[in-house]
Amino acid sequence: MKQCDHPNLVKLYAVCTKEEPFYIITEYMVNGSLLHYLRNEGNSLTLQALVDMCAQIANGMMYLEERKLVHRDLAARNVLVGDKISGVPVVKVADFGLARKLMEEDIYEARTGAKFPIKWTAPEAATCGNFTVKSDVWSYGVLLYEIITKGQVPYPGMHNREVIEQVELGYRMPMPRCCPEQIYTEVMLKCWDKIPERRPTFDHLFHFFDDYFVSSQPNYVPPSQN
Repeated sequence: MKQCDHPNLVKLYAVCTKEEPFYIITEYMVNGSLLHYLRNEGNSLTLQALVDMCAQIANGMMYLEERKLVHRDLAARNVLVGDKISGVPVVKVADFGLARKLMEEDIYEARTGAKFPIKWTAPEAATCGNFTVKSDVWSYGVLLYEIITKGQVPYPGMHNREVIEQVELGYRMPMPRCCPEQIYTEVMLKCWDKIPERRPTFDHLFHFFDDYFVSSQPNYVPPSQN
């Protein structure tokens, strides 16, 4: 994590392990976790702000993708929020506690008995322990659900075992209320493709959201140009 240097990744400054308690010193993000921020400030966030945050997260994950690093725990609770720039909060991917470097086959096989956040974990990772960049892409799709719903728990009303069973049978969360159809059909559902290789890259996801208002709304003019 200390070697990762990107504006959308939380910076690690030091680790103190000489004696207990151990300390990890990271960059300070004034507004805490994205999950907390969405639940408390979500109603004040415009679609433009939400889309911008989606682009920022994809940008940070693209950096990890290029370096064959798999996060394994991408979720709103593991994204931190800083100050606003031009009315949009700066967000950075954090909590690399489960992050691993991928080897030659681009697959990290988790140890038997390891526990993972099921509702955010791709089916091949949840059932077989096989983590790849594409399993992070699946998690990103669930993170989008959290962002669009302003912090709702994914798969509402379903317990972990039921989620695993239903996803294996082809169930996917329905389009959230107020979610643009293009984001649901062109991104979320594709992130949740059963076949990992068919899921988009983070490079594609970043450019989708970075160009979202230009491509989806031809007459869109950024607020600063009004």
